[in-house]
Amino acid sequence: MTRTLILQSQDAVTHDTYRFVFDRPEGFDFEPGQAAELAMCREGWRDEGRPFTFTSLPDEDHLEFVIKSYPSHDGVTEQLPTLKSGEKVTLDGPFGAITDKGAGVFLAAGAGVTPFIAILRARARQGDLAGCQLIFSNKTEADIILRDDWRGMDGLKVEHVLSEEKADGLHHGKVDAAFLDRHADLSGQIYICGPQGYVDAMRDAVKELSVPDDRVHTEDGW
Repeated sequence: MTRTLILQSQDAVTHDTYRFVFDRPEGFDFEPGQAAELAMCREGWRDEGRPFTFTSLPDEDHLEFVIKSYPSHDGVTEQLPTLKSGEKVTLDGPFGAITDKGAGVFLAAGAGVTPFIAILRARARQGDLAGCQLIFSNKTEADIILRDDWRGMDGLKVEHVLSEEKADGLHHGKVDAAFLDRHADLSGQIYICGPQGYVDAMRDAVKELSVPDDRVHTEDGW
């Protein structure tokens, strides 16, 4: 079922990532971690729907999305930051393979963190972050999405990994099986989201560390 949303507000989260807040249609529901397809109600863009994850919680009176813009792609994410309050988008959904299956390690790269935002926010609200760890890979420190939010979640263990610069207190390099063996407790659920190459690499890494497939949850193709 297609629904029409009205943009209430938007603001920058990082230099290239934005928070969009829309009204919430009556009777609409979703689970933390799920996504929907959004399309702008603009000439030439109505058929250009793309999947984005809800970052608001199911009991809130609005719908929120945190979306990274890619100007070099000359596409939807480049156009979204130009939306003004009062403009409309269409929504189809919800859908998505990643929902809360239990405490564990959340492996994210870049905008792949978005399915984990609502899951971890919901757990933080319930005081249920014991056993949860976010390992978040980015190119630079400036790319880290919602860093203050992660820092403020009592009980969440966070490891930031930067591939293109060094910063005090943060890891430099890449996440692989050796990194996970040193820094992660893989006894719980394993959630993976990011670019396809990252998803494949993390899936191989946890398999190398003998994590069974039924504890590994992925959202491919971000």
